[in-house]
Amino acid sequence: MSSFFSLIPDLLPMIMPSEVHVTKASDLEATRRANDDVMIRQGAVIGKSDKMCASVLTAKPNCSSAVHHHGEQETIIYAASGKGILVTSPGNEEDLKRHELSPGDFAFIPPWTEHQEINETDETLVWILIRSGPEPVVVYLTGWGGDEAQAD
Repeated sequence: MSSFFSLIPDLLPMIMPSEVHVTKASDLEATRRANDDVMIRQGAVIGKSDKMCASVLTAKPNCSSAVHHHGEQETIIYAASGKGILVTSPGNEEDLKRHELSPGDFAFIPPWTEHQEINETDETLVWILIRSGPEPVVVYLTGWGGDEAQAD
């Protein structure tokens, strides 16, 4: 009987209905904090899987996001265009680490890791964000090691 159970992962895709989902660039949904018109996060594949979701981050020139984390979600960033900085904090503000991302680069952000996206250039940058979870979680903080920021 145990050998039957080991076959279930191979059999399920054959018997469970599934559907390919395509999101056209023109259909990306903008999700913004109030008063945030420089860091635009657009949902690309949201709520289609229990295990992952995808968004597009567009950062206008010379701007930065608020310090935040993604709760228990893991995040992968793919730098699609422009040069940006991912600032991370392993524990406190004195230990901030800057990671430059250029087109084609990837970054992995572990759960609960405080970070900030920065565009110090005169060009718009675009990053593709893949997170472990059906919908993106963004917890804005009052600063490095700070409390959760109040909603606008």
